[in-house]
Amino acid sequence: MVAYGFLTTFPPTRCAVATHSLALAQHLHDPQRGDSCAIVHAVDRYRPRPPQDPTVFLVKGRPWSAITAIEALNRFDVAIVQHDFGIYGGPDGEEVLGVVEALDTPVIAVLHAVPPVASEHRRLVLQRVIDAAAAVVVLSRADAATLREHYTVDPDRVSVIPRGAAAVTPRHPNHRPAGSAAPTILTWGLIGPGKGIEHAVAALARLRDLDPVPRYLICGQQDPRVEARQADAYRDLLSKTAREHGVADLVTFDPAFRPPGALSSLVLKADVVVLPYEERDRTTSAVLTEALAARRPVIATDFPHARELLGDGAGLIVPQHDPEALARALRRVLTEPELAKGMQARSGQMAALLAWPGVAAAFRDVTRSVLAQAPAVVSG
Repeated sequence: MVAYGFLTTFPPTRCAVATHSLALAQHLHDPQRGDSCAIVHAVDRYRPRPPQDPTVFLVKGRPWSAITAIEALNRFDVAIVQHDFGIYGGPDGEEVLGVVEALDTPVIAVLHAVPPVASEHRRLVLQRVIDAAAAVVVLSRADAATLREHYTVDPDRVSVIPRGAAAVTPRHPNHRPAGSAAPTILTWGLIGPGKGIEHAVAALARLRDLDPVPRYLICGQQDPRVEARQADAYRDLLSKTAREHGVADLVTFDPAFRPPGALSSLVLKADVVVLPYEERDRTTSAVLTEALAARRPVIATDFPHARELLGDGAGLIVPQHDPEALARALRRVLTEPELAKGMQARSGQMAALLAWPGVAAAFRDVTRSVLAQAPAVVSG
């Protein structure tokens, strides 16, 4: 019987941390076990609410909100503190320290970003979050290695728990979802510079000889971390690239926001998922996790999380900025059925560990360990 308190962004906020927290809370909440979850919302500005609404906010730049956040979190058996740079107030999100360092309840810190190279102040903020935690969760082995190499932490306090994905089991996981129709290449997620989508568009032009010719679906909203002018310029670049390579008729842009269920349906219809990211040191990817849990063949550029999850045959890895290599990989997946089936078989072996029920079970294990080591509270 555990009462979990979360400090995190949370819907209606739309970001990867909020999505992670919603799914984790849903899967930790278990009336049969007596386990419950409640949220302290990290927000940019105060949200008015009815007097009877018990919602607690930690508001950027509002020190008084830290007091109510501390009081709320101390009512729980354990506090799960989601940490990423930018979701808390102050330089490098330092305002979170006023909460985590003041809590009496034990803290499980979930680190969504572990930068190997960071400013002295940013490194100090993250180190203090680590020091305040009874346990630290990272989302990849690459992040765990960075933590050990660049920060001070007891390895026994660190757990690697995947980001989590919808528990999707395709009825025919090794069959082409499109059948005899034109195959679908899918890229989804927040859209902005650095995602490398222009290279995938250029690669599509090299597949015109296939019959049927594949279609490329680019699904996602503007990255809120990117200025609107830059985001618009990037979308214009993608459209221009499609026209210049003669594939404008094969590329579809879909900016709709999809909740998890609708997103799962979209992913299951894809023949191959492409992650053409330009970033070389990306250590976690929600898109990669979701694609593998859905048992879709994956082609990704060479970044640490891709090497970690695709290295055993669940996908193909290509160099950044290389449309020719990307086109060769796409051609292989779309024309070699046994290769695609092998990828799906390997991702199927990983799916249980990546799906949310398995992720929640791992968090329960960490919680049991933390509570077993927590000092007893003496009343009276």
